[in-house]
Amino acid sequence: MEEWKEYKLEEIGTIVGGATPSTKEPQNYDGNISWITPKDLSNYSGRYISRGERMITSEGYNSCSCKMLPKGSVLFSSRAPIGYVAIASNELCTNQGFKSVIPDGRFVDSTFLYYLLVYNKAMIEGLGSGTTFKEVSGNVMRNVVVKIPCLDTQKRISSILSSLDDKIEVNKQINDNFVIEPFFEILLIWAITTLINDNLEQQAQALFKSWFVDFEPFRDQTFKESEFGMIPNGWHAAVLDELCSFISRGLTPKYDENSDELILGQTCVRNNVVTLDNARKHKPKQRTEKWVQQWDTLINSTGVGSLGRVGIAYFDMDNVAIDSHITVVRPKSALVRHYVGRNLLNRQLEIENMAVGSTGQTELPKERVKSLPIMLPDENALIRFNAIIEPIAYQLYRNIEESRRLACLRDVLLPRLMSGELTIADL
Repeated sequence: MEEWKEYKLEEIGTIVGGATPSTKEPQNYDGNISWITPKDLSNYSGRYISRGERMITSEGYNSCSCKMLPKGSVLFSSRAPIGYVAIASNELCTNQGFKSVIPDGRFVDSTFLYYLLVYNKAMIEGLGSGTTFKEVSGNVMRNVVVKIPCLDTQKRISSILSSLDDKIEVNKQINDNFVIEPFFEILLIWAITTLINDNLEQQAQALFKSWFVDFEPFRDQTFKESEFGMIPNGWHAAVLDELCSFISRGLTPKYDENSDELILGQTCVRNNVVTLDNARKHKPKQRTEKWVQQWDTLINSTGVGSLGRVGIAYFDMDNVAIDSHITVVRPKSALVRHYVGRNLLNRQLEIENMAVGSTGQTELPKERVKSLPIMLPDENALIRFNAIIEPIAYQLYRNIEESRRLACLRDVLLPRLMSGELTIADL
């Protein structure tokens, strides 16, 4: 069996911190230098990053102790929070929230180093110190001890793990550049020429807006006055309670990392979908109505910042419950399941403004959600809409489900490969 040797991180790479140019000086920002903060990685799922939300100028760069990191450097957030990891896909710099590693190619492969830091995240986080928030200092980071095999083995290990992440990212790109396959030809010719060539979720929302906000397919019909303005004859006003059942005030979790059951919180509702990325394991409970079903729409119902955020559960979430910050909206019939979800996604700001309470204590009462007015198209319009939206929804479902399985496989393999427990010969 190949020997894995111990090294301090400073022996296999150069540890580099970052800095923040003064935000009081406008000339420091909106330049052409990529500058990354931990916030840029908070909802980031890729391995490689090229730029953050803000760019800095050469004046900003020179005004502080920023240091440029070459392509292939591995970024590691060292505070607020500890443990975000990414690989620089081009030259860039960071703020002071990172202790990045420029790998020494004589000892370590850049991609292997990325997975090595992912694997050692908890250990490094445990070395942090501080009262207001924990932070890993440069000295601590330099003295972190890791075990690595020879370069050839490193590259073979990182190739295996990368192949899984590559497929996960391909699925995301498919969602970002989805082309609808022929289905109900006449309707889809209209759909393809109408939908914007953007990501899959945006295409679906563009379709909803075209049909149920701009009424493009119905302009040759007669219209009538309603509380929603002029709507096609045969459509009528309803309230959400007529179309859906509601679940709110979910379980109060008792976290248990050995459990097979998951619980969803506010961070699991983002980018218009429900994700398990931030779900937590909790002690098993008897199956209740608090469990999430496929095509449920989830709404964040408490807090600041994410209150009113809506997401659709595309896949069947067996053994997944909601916590007390989530309200589930469950369509009563398949006829309206896509329409309701898309309608609520289109009204997130309106839903947020329905909240009650003081700053920091706001919440969205279930009764307000139940009484939300909703325009109800006639059955023929809903059937036609479903014929177009179903292939989009199921393509999203397939891509998300496959990515979830691949991520589980990667997460099982990663610690065994990075510890040397599982060798390349075993695969």
